[in-house]
Formats: sequence, C-alpha cells, structure tokens
Amino acid sequence: MSLRDVGFYLRGRLSQGVSRLANARRGGGPLVSVPLEEVLGRSGPPLALVPLLEGRSNAERESALAQHLEARGVAFSRHRFKSFEGRGENFVVELGGGDRVLVLIAHHDAVPGSPGANDNAAAVGILLHLLPRLTVPRGLRVRLLFTAAEELGYLGARAYVRDIPLGSIAGVLSLELCGIGDSLAVWDADTETDFLRRVTGTLGGLGLGRDEGYHVVGRIPVFGSDHRAFAAAGIPAYGLSVVPFAEAEGLRRFVLSPVRSALMHAVRRPPPFDTYHTSRDASSTLDPRALDLVSRALTAIVSEFR
Repeated sequence: MSLRDVGFYLRGRLSQGVSRLANARRGGGPLVSVPLEEVLGRSGPPLALVPLLEGRSNAERESALAQHLEARGVAFSRHRFKSFEGRGENFVVELGGGDRVLVLIAHHDAVPGSPGANDNAAAVGILLHLLPRLTVPRGLRVRLLFTAAEELGYLGARAYVRDIPLGSIAGVLSLELCGIGDSLAVWDADTETDFLRRVTGTLGGLGLGRDEGYHVVGRIPVFGSDHRAFAAAGIPAYGLSVVPFAEAEGLRRFVLSPVRSALMHAVRRPPPFDTYHTSRDASSTLDPRALDLVSRALTAIVSEFR
C-alpha cells in the first residue's frame, strides 16, 4: 500500500459519499431498471444497449455485462482484483491480431443513487455496438476494456495496469459522458504525442473542425477517468467525451476550475454535468446522435490507425 493508493481511496470514498447524500437529498427514489431478460443479448444501436446497465447496482451491472457478452457468443477474459480499496472484475475483448494495441475503455460502474446512463452505460453501449462492426487493420489489435470501480479512483484500471504487460500498447482512449452533446472533447491532452496527432487528424478527416466539431483540452484538475492509470505508466492516454458545442466555453471554465468543481453540487452545472452523478442521469436524457458521433469517430480512428 502506498500513499498514492491511500489518496485514491480517500478521494473515492469522499466522492461516493457526496453522491449518495446529494442524490438522497434530491429524493430521486429507488433506481429503476428494465427486466434483464428484455435486453440480455440484444443487438442494435448504442442507445438500445444502455438499459443493460441503467438503474442497476454495480454488482448487477457487472454481472449483466458478463452475461450479455456470453449471450452474444463473444470471447472475453476476466481480470479480477481485490484490495483494501475495493474489488471488482474487468472484462477484456480482443479484436484483431496485430502486435500494436489500441485500448478503448468504458467503465461499467456508477455512483450510488444514479441510474448511470450517461456515466457510463452510454459508453459501454457504444463499445458493445462496435464490437462486431470494427474493421481492424493488419498489424493492430483493438482491446475493448470494460472496467470496474472507476468511481473509486479508477481502481479497476489501476489494478489492470499493475497486473498486465503494457509494452505493446500504442494508445488509450477512455470513454466518459458520451451521450449528450454534438461536439467531441479529447481531454487530459496536455502533451502532444504521435497518438494524439493520429486521433485529431482522424477527427479532422471526418470533417470535424478543431474547436467546433472537436476540442482538445489539457489536464483537468478534478475530474478524471481510467486513462489516467495508463498515462501514469507513460502510455499516451486520453479521455473522450461529447459536449454541447453551445456550452463549450462554460464547460471549459467549469472543469478547469478546481474550486468551482469542488463546489459542483452547490452551483449550476452546464450540460452534461447537470445530470452527472445525479438521480437524473437516465437514458431519457441521452441523444442518440451523440452516441452515433462517438461510434463514427472510434470506427474511423481504428480503421485509419497506421
């Protein structure tokens, strides 16, 4: 156990406690989910896959995702972890057979009291939708990593990085908040790398203009996600989200201000943070065009990876 681990533990428990109290105060009521048998093994667009996880406890979300992969006949491996911080199970799907690895991450857990649709069932739905549709170039392997316990200081990703050889990984993108908005955001991108140039070049090739169709944002002080576990190991790794273009400047000020972020439950939060970690984070708030935009971007990033 290191001081860094203790810091993650304390921050994760604080975040969970704040979310639990805030959602209880809002009176959102018990979480509601559709019967699992109605969505298990379902195919279709990303939004149709969100109910697989939405409104379930984290244990149920983890189990539902594993059952869904089995029902679809998808070969996957399990990475179990346990520490004083918590426990869980990551799921890994490998596509292609190349030596270089591109890792795409979506965490399957949510904070207490939140249905967890945009955070992060939407991202899981995107990767599940893409799973049979990606064309992986020769020499590349795409690793779909569905992590547990991201809300505990990205514990699942940190355990994965600790246990798995990383030498073949060329880049990592972790999907967060991918269901509301019309403009992509690549964040924690404070250092120019070949991988970042590949990603932004591909987005430009899709006709998305910089600072219009997509944004590149430096290190975000408070918010984080699973890619940071890989970045700490020296691997080019970034977050990928969707934001409303009309809110871009307000969002930039919001996420880059540590004080304002720390007080996020006491101020008006711009979309998509107005539902983030709340009892209002339901699939009814998601825009299928946002999920489709991320799907299109990831398909292009994979197919153009050289």
